[in-house]
Amino acid sequence: MDLYARVRRAVLVENRSRRAVAREFGLARKTVSKMLEYSLPPGYRRQKPIWRPKLGPWQGVIDAILEEDKQQPKKQRHTAKRIFERLRAEHSYSGGYTIVKDYVRQAKLSSQEVYIPLTHAPGEAQADFGEAQVAIAGVEQKAHFMAFDLPHSDDCYVQAFPAETTEAFLEGHVRAFAYWGAVPTRILYDNTTLAVARILGDGERKKTQAFSELQSHYLFAEKFGRPGRGNDKGAVENLVGLARRNFMVPIPRAASWEELNAHLEADCRERRQRRLRGHTETIGERFARDRAAMLPLPVAPYEACEKVTARVSSLSLVRYRTNDYSVPTQYGYRQVLVKGHVDRVEIGCGSEVIARHERSYERETAVYDPLHYLALLERKSRALDQAAPLSGWQLPECFPHLRRLLEARLRRQAAREYIQVLRLLENFALQEVTAAIEDALRLKTISFDAVRHLVLCRIERRPPRLDLANWPHLPAASVRTTQAADYLALLSAPPVAAPIASPEAAL
Repeated sequence: MDLYARVRRAVLVENRSRRAVAREFGLARKTVSKMLEYSLPPGYRRQKPIWRPKLGPWQGVIDAILEEDKQQPKKQRHTAKRIFERLRAEHSYSGGYTIVKDYVRQAKLSSQEVYIPLTHAPGEAQADFGEAQVAIAGVEQKAHFMAFDLPHSDDCYVQAFPAETTEAFLEGHVRAFAYWGAVPTRILYDNTTLAVARILGDGERKKTQAFSELQSHYLFAEKFGRPGRGNDKGAVENLVGLARRNFMVPIPRAASWEELNAHLEADCRERRQRRLRGHTETIGERFARDRAAMLPLPVAPYEACEKVTARVSSLSLVRYRTNDYSVPTQYGYRQVLVKGHVDRVEIGCGSEVIARHERSYERETAVYDPLHYLALLERKSRALDQAAPLSGWQLPECFPHLRRLLEARLRRQAAREYIQVLRLLENFALQEVTAAIEDALRLKTISFDAVRHLVLCRIERRPPRLDLANWPHLPAASVRTTQAADYLALLSAPPVAAPIASPEAAL
């Protein structure tokens, strides 16, 4: 640049001839003339397209290979080296590798898509699912987190679930709307099968029943992106990566899913204090405009669950998502309605909820409630020791102790009486029945009737009255009147056990 400026100054300012300047600086006169035409060196300028005499006949072959690669997995597409090898092996190409490499690079650059910057109206949202590793109760597993983004303000909401299911999709919306205190006017989705049952020929979507019910309740409009085009909802795509890199690094560890989601919600609230690049307001300040444009929450809450009908089997089990859940045995063979929530499964018959279970995300397992089978076990007491629903049922130590004493006293009838004691758990809390059994063991009143009486006395806060007159079916004690002559036998006979003095001791 220094030489360039000195040559131009010598001719244009000092009015020296071009010939003299060329001679002084050792340049050709044509070079001096070019320097005078441009204030800065123009650089090399190609006047004609690159001429590739050896590659020219095969450019169509290369273009066809690159076009076909667009339909192939990204990790199995042609490199320039592989294209060069195929040209030599299949088409007798005699040129060099460099010219092939330059052509392939230019062709790939020309085919890359260019995007248009978009603006986003207040009150609109985007939604998508992402995946990350988490540790729940010490067990590392994959979490499927649902992310919601408000592109106008960049406010977000993230919640994690054990699986990407219909009930998780619905629950994510309910929690997001509650977090914002309002409903977005329109939400943009990809073509997830949780919302789209089928893409019709004219580009319209047939929505799933669950998504239609959700939309009818909250009254937001929907929009679906083009299949396979993640850039249509770039804001939430970026949020998925941001949440994974920031909210879930290091791997979050929590005692339960509720604790993990509380942590994620706290991260979302903290992010509202940030001021992003290119903005003078914080996310929270811009969210105020989003909030003003959104729809109000409905008065009635929405029940976020999947609803399916099923039939109770002969084992009093109902199958939902490959797992079997028990119901009371009196509902065998009935048609029931199963409501699958994120954390629980509810089973109803008619207008009554007949069973509630904690949701299982394993496969082909049976989830039992032992109380559902006690009424049937009372009639089939010989199955007590082999009953699968009672296997692994953790009861306090006083329960098996009571059973052993019942077997010592009643033998074959002990199982039925022990089941009657267990059936008290159908109506009373475990702590109440446990305390009553401990009282019965302490008072040596080993019977179902005594335990039931002690439970009722505890609940009614009255002292127990264990009088045999109130329980005529219990074995009565035989007590005779003591004669004066009986005392003389004590002087000559060996000591004998004292007679029972009261009915209470007989129990």
